[in-house]
Amino acid sequence: MYTTATVFSPIYSFIEFDMNLPIFPFLAAGSDGILSLLLDADIIVQSVLFLLAGMSVICWMIIIKKIRRIWSAQASTKKFLDTFWDRNQKIENVFATIEEYENSPVAKVFSKGYTELAKIQRSKTQNPNSALDVESNIERAMRRAAADERTGLESMVIFLATTGSTGPFIGLFGTVWGILRAFQKIGETGQASIQTVGPDIAHALIATAVGLAAAIPAVVAYNFINRKIRVLVQEMDNFSSDFINIVKRKLVSR
Repeated sequence: MYTTATVFSPIYSFIEFDMNLPIFPFLAAGSDGILSLLLDADIIVQSVLFLLAGMSVICWMIIIKKIRRIWSAQASTKKFLDTFWDRNQKIENVFATIEEYENSPVAKVFSKGYTELAKIQRSKTQNPNSALDVESNIERAMRRAAADERTGLESMVIFLATTGSTGPFIGLFGTVWGILRAFQKIGETGQASIQTVGPDIAHALIATAVGLAAAIPAVVAYNFINRKIRVLVQEMDNFSSDFINIVKRKLVSR
């Protein structure tokens, strides 16, 4: 008759065996752990790893900040556009509540365009013979606002591209240096045993792994963030065109 202990005894043995394995080798004691290897590496390899780790940390800070900023901009822009295109809403009322959409780049473009329109209307009221080009002035103001918003959205994103393109090569430099050190030791000792070249080969492989670990998330995030920014920029351009058309219709109807 099978008991619970009998059925699960192989599993218990497997778990007990596994618990004694260095599953996390960087926590393993002694000279075989990755942490020990890193501490035993020369200054060049350590500098490469430190540089890559720093770049990776900065990249993750940028990724988190930009994704939060983009999500906030998308939500605020959707809310603004729903309000703006509501038939029961007047443009003046939308502008009066513009502070509710402070995270929306489209709302900021609208604010600049409406402010410019208000200035032109005041100028024409004071000087009816004024020859101001209403459409060109508003278009210029909105285009400048859209450019400012795009610059803000794209700030620091270039660092992700830089890390994605240079990270593997920086890691490769550490790899080459580790292999050179291994050959140097072979020349000094006249032996090619694993005890002689093993640590330096391990340093080389770690440098490669860290370089890829820094570069891959940076490239993926750069493409993702850039795509989202392009969508927001397109929304700003579309809204600017629509707003100019609204202004044209108002001028024609007068």
